Amino acid sequence: MKVLREGFTTGTCAAAAAKAAALLLAGKGRPESVDVFLPDGERVTLPVLYARKKGAAAVAAVRKDAGDDPDITDGCTIVASVSWDAGDDEGGVVIEAGEGVGVVTKPGLSVAPGEAAVNPVPRRMIGEALRSVTDRGVRVTLSIPGGETLAVKTFNPRLGIAGGLSILGTSGRVRPFSCPALRASLQCLLAMTAASGVTAPVLVPGRIGKRAAKRHFRVGCGQVVEVGNEWGFVLDLFREYSFYSLLVLGHPGKLAKLAFGRWDTHSSRSESAAAGVADVAARTLKRTVADSRTVEGVFSLLEPREREQVGNVLAGMVRRAVGERVGRGVETAVVLVDMKGDIIGREGDLKPWQL
Repeated sequence: MKVLREGFTTGTCAAAAAKAAALLLAGKGRPESVDVFLPDGERVTLPVLYARKKGAAAVAAVRKDAGDDPDITDGCTIVASVSWDAGDDEGGVVIEAGEGVGVVTKPGLSVAPGEAAVNPVPRRMIGEALRSVTDRGVRVTLSIPGGETLAVKTFNPRLGIAGGLSILGTSGRVRPFSCPALRASLQCLLAMTAASGVTAPVLVPGRIGKRAAKRHFRVGCGQVVEVGNEWGFVLDLFREYSFYSLLVLGHPGKLAKLAFGRWDTHSSRSESAAAGVADVAARTLKRTVADSRTVEGVFSLLEPREREQVGNVLAGMVRRAVGERVGRGVETAVVLVDMKGDIIGREGDLKPWQL
């Protein structure tokens, strides 16, 4: 089985480009490569495509390498223009959208309307990269030439992001997904989990769920399995192993799809669960719930007590769907978490994983 090569997210590339431009602006040379830190603390080095002065600003670019992932932004040029912010005496970082980078126009996303479509983790990475160069206030304009054309092929228009692509990434790396290779890897992971004596595995969509599992529950080495989007495939494999209990944990943006019978949760192959979750919220609360483009947006419109009510109902729906898929003999529990990893819903006996 071919080992797939990882790449870097647009967020990592933007942080590297911003740092390269800041180095030139601060008179610290014209770098050919720069080091940036990923969210997990790993330091990586990216080559700089170019760095040059442009009036009062410095401009640098990094070409995105998505590894073996068929990412629409693979090969794109991520450009950062950095200038001193004369009106900022506190060392802030202002991030703006340039050519090919979208602007958020509707509520419900992790970035407020009117802001550049640069997600929170990339914003933090960019800020840290710049702070490693200077403490002065700076203004950063991010651009992706050709990004507006590419964005038409993404979900951005439906999410209310206008004018271009988003700067994304939660881990800093692009993890390639070849369906046959991924399924083979998942099959191996489950076999290893069972062979190591685990009887109560935890299935999560990705890193948000994995971090939340370690934060809220007692989980051992190899007990947490990242499923990605292959829920139907993995749950069908459960019948081959002697697992007694199963905890499904993650963000409802992915897991709510299971409640509606969508077992491949990839965004390009299954529609958003936002409308279904809004309907569940309206029926649970017996009132109208405003529309949102995302599941996170639906929950953000609810009061804390309402979020718990709806989260518990939704967790119960997911639990029933998963239980039917894996069949009898496996006691299933479901925990839903928000983007911060805080629990917003639960259903089932959690004793096998309690701290």
